[in-house]
Amino acid sequence: MLKIAKLIFNPIQENTYILWDESGECIVVDAGNISAREDNRLVDFIVEQGLKPVMAVNTHGHFDHLVGVEHLRRTFDVPFAMSGKDAFLLDAAPASAKMFGIGDIAAPAKIDIDLDGQEELHFGSTTLKVIPTPGHTPGHISLYNEEMGVVLTGDTLFRESIGRTDLPGGDYSWIMRSILDKLIVLGDEVKVYPGHGEETTIGHETLYNPFIVEVINKEVNF
Repeated sequence: MLKIAKLIFNPIQENTYILWDESGECIVVDAGNISAREDNRLVDFIVEQGLKPVMAVNTHGHFDHLVGVEHLRRTFDVPFAMSGKDAFLLDAAPASAKMFGIGDIAAPAKIDIDLDGQEELHFGSTTLKVIPTPGHTPGHISLYNEEMGVVLTGDTLFRESIGRTDLPGGDYSWIMRSILDKLIVLGDEVKVYPGHGEETTIGHETLYNPFIVEVINKEVNF
């Protein structure tokens, strides 16, 4: 059975997720740990749970979601998986961090596993469907486990909000199409684990997310 733990890291309060199953293998999604204290907190959790990391996976390439990837790679010798469509954001990550007042960061130099075009990710006995959800970034993906009815949406869909589309590579029409065509159709009961903020469900968002409601009600033609 899939288990999910959330650790909140860095000044932007980014959600880092550890996913594991009965095999003991785990992946870390959107490693945002930025300081020695946060590095230790992530490693301590993995060690205390007796887990074996096999991959660092990113929903997209913004710095607050990948600043901890290099530490994971060095500590556990794991590959880094992300869509190649977001590769341009790796070079921009240090400058973006400074723009947000974060200071110097170590961004991954390259992607080891390109998720662009990949339909699934596997670890242990777990399968995650890789769903392209562009809009916040061109290569943004969401990760869906049908068995447990959970989806990690990164910065595409939040509780009663959506991701920014005013950053390089962002597009409002893309993100709305991703949400309506790729995420809403997963079903009302599916639990949403977003890149920032609290968990929600697809059903809650179709009722209370103003960005979705205004499109469904044809108040906005995106």
